[in-house]
Amino acid sequence: MKAVLKNYDQSPRKTRLVADMIRGKNLYRALAELHHLPKRAGATFEKLLRSAYANAKVKDSGGTLSLEGLYVKEVRVESGVTLKRSQPRSRGMANPIRRRRSHITVTLDEQKPQTKTLEKRN
Repeated sequence: MKAVLKNYDQSPRKTRLVADMIRGKNLYRALAELHHLPKRAGATFEKLLRSAYANAKVKDSGGTLSLEGLYVKEVRVESGVTLKRSQPRSRGMANPIRRRRSHITVTLDEQKPQTKTLEKRN
């Protein structure tokens, strides 16, 4: 239950802000928060989570999977290819510009029902 996006056109530093926000959350809640997030990476993460959910539905042959039963297990943002450009400056000089890219990996997992254990007191 994984979805991968390669060469996303935004720096990993900005993308990790959104990734940290949804890591470990319920899938339904993560999608709701991303829908109202005023960051550019929010819409991309929303599409990526929906893709991971679709992959999970295909993998689950019984069809009993729901949004409430899944959570975001892992979100990795790694640096991709850096395009190197230059900006002209005065007196014939040039300053470097680095256009950074990101590789994003999202993994979903099913929530296990929690069982409480009772301990005997002595």
